[in-house]
Amino acid sequence: MSLIKWLALIPFIGLLGGTYFANKVTPYIFGMPFLLGYCVIWVVITTVIMVIIYKLDPRNKEGDVQ
Repeated sequence: MSLIKWLALIPFIGLLGGTYFANKVTPYIFGMPFLLGYCVIWVVITTVIMVIIYKLDPRNKEGDVQ
């Protein structure tokens, strides 16, 4: 698999797979229960990963083709 596909798999594993391990209330992260804070952090990480994927994808460098 290419690097782009592996990068796209990371948020999927982090959000869905990690919630089994993060399913607890304490400790609090920025005043939120741990599971909610974990999900919010993964949303931010997913955004960063999608920006990296966009920059690495060679089809985005070709320009618009109509």
